[in-house]
Amino acid sequence: MTVREALEHAAERLDAAGCETPRVDAELLLAHMLDSTRSAVVADGDRALTGAEASQLAALTGRRAAREPLAYVLGEWGFRRLVLEVDARVLVPRPETEIVVERCLALIDGLAAPRVLDVGTGSGAIALAIVDEHPGARVTGGDVSQEALSVARANAARSGLAVELVELDLFAGLPAGPWSLVVSNPPYVRAADIDRLGIEVREWEPRVALVAEGATEAVARAAVAVLEPGGALVLEVADGEAAGVADMLRELAYEGVGVTHDLSGRERVVEGKRP
Repeated sequence: MTVREALEHAAERLDAAGCETPRVDAELLLAHMLDSTRSAVVADGDRALTGAEASQLAALTGRRAAREPLAYVLGEWGFRRLVLEVDARVLVPRPETEIVVERCLALIDGLAAPRVLDVGTGSGAIALAIVDEHPGARVTGGDVSQEALSVARANAARSGLAVELVELDLFAGLPAGPWSLVVSNPPYVRAADIDRLGIEVREWEPRVALVAEGATEAVARAAVAVLEPGGALVLEVADGEAAGVADMLRELAYEGVGVTHDLSGRERVVEGKRP
């Protein structure tokens, strides 16, 4: 079987399984397996796969056809300038969360050594990206899940970036500051809405990181007490919830409350500053 034939077969299998981008997924799976790139794999279409390679691709394709997230099948995923280890212990880092990091960096720009708290750090994506792009930042990432913290530690070691990682239940309050910035991508899916999510999300990603009533409000209320004067809070919020969260921040006396759109044009990030 040639590379071209293998890609066609894998893409057909993924298409039949309902994957949104079957050809791209097939190319990424084969490139990962061969430690190559998508473009190189496509250009080498006449190359014959060994029996072992064909079997390995079939196994990876089978996992993806079962609608396991592509990031979990690959075992890693890109986030801003980093490539992070990911598996079913953590959420898959998403493009909209890169906008969260963008806002964080803008808010701490000009601070030599800002203290940053990432609440619900998961894979460590936000915490590590901030340190990567603001080397002076002193970042602490907290999560209630020890499994998630294990992934974050692996990513810190993999990237060579220094972050403090601690167990943290956001409903029990936040560590004493003062913090220059508190950022969170908290669980914001309502339990009643879980069945509306795509199968990759609802069947594979950790429920504790997806669903928790009141998590956004809990972070906002706790943060105002631990931020330094002028310190900022940045929250990723559910689609359609930005206006309500912004109003809540104003009621909690945050100033300069603003909303930022994600790459799809949805209101996704809400921020405010402690007076």
